[in-house]
Amino acid sequence: MSDPPQILSRAEIVRPGSWIIAGLSLFVIGIFLVLPTSFPLGKMDTVAYAVCHRIPERSFFIGGQQLPLCARCSGTFLGVLLVFVTLSAAGRTRASRLPPPRILMVLACFVLVWAIDGLNSYLSLFPTLPHLYEPQNWLRLTTGMFNGLALGVFAFAILQFSLWRTPLSQPVIGGFGELGGVVVLGLLLIGLVLTESGWLLYPLALASTLGVLTMLTSLNTVVVLIVSRRENAIRRWRDAVWPLLAALALSLAMVMGIGAARAALSSALDIPF
Repeated sequence: MSDPPQILSRAEIVRPGSWIIAGLSLFVIGIFLVLPTSFPLGKMDTVAYAVCHRIPERSFFIGGQQLPLCARCSGTFLGVLLVFVTLSAAGRTRASRLPPPRILMVLACFVLVWAIDGLNSYLSLFPTLPHLYEPQNWLRLTTGMFNGLALGVFAFAILQFSLWRTPLSQPVIGGFGELGGVVVLGLLLIGLVLTESGWLLYPLALASTLGVLTMLTSLNTVVVLIVSRRENAIRRWRDAVWPLLAALALSLAMVMGIGAARAALSSALDIPF
């Protein structure tokens, strides 16, 4: 009597393909790392160049050097990174639920204030158009930070929900006390940026561009999981290595592609983009 056919687990079925994807991902990451750059802050500026206008008048200068991202984008992506680091340190890496409605309303207000300040700032570029108040970089940084906190919470929850086979039915932020703690850390980070101390140049440049890659990679991880039909299939962090690598490689490919397109347009039209 013959043995019954062996039933392979889903992870075993995709393992060969996973190794190939991981290898290709490392190749793309390697290309990003070895490509030369003419930017003062190197790869950090390269990442920022793909997602931010980088207008000097709307950016902070620390130690005489412009930060990679403008004031608003610096706040946004520092906020995203702050949320991911804080929630991970708090042990929420398997929490898969959005915050309660009352917290969601506060987060929505954060985004709304960011949008109002952004629109007002944009209108100020045109002398004939009215605007509510004179834009300030500290205000761009502050509204950007609160927007980043909101975006970070949503991105973190969506990532955890998409990754795990057995996620925890727990909100990533459960109440106003937890939200208040994150907000206080954000305010402290705003104050740190506003000191414009020279020693902060590289830490802030690195943190803000890591925030960009954190946001892009978390969203691209969801895409990779859906395309590969591996959503809600990860049991351990070790199994998540290849989706995360693929998502990081995809993010860096986007950064390089957008940056190249922006540079080509600037050169062809002789207009800064």
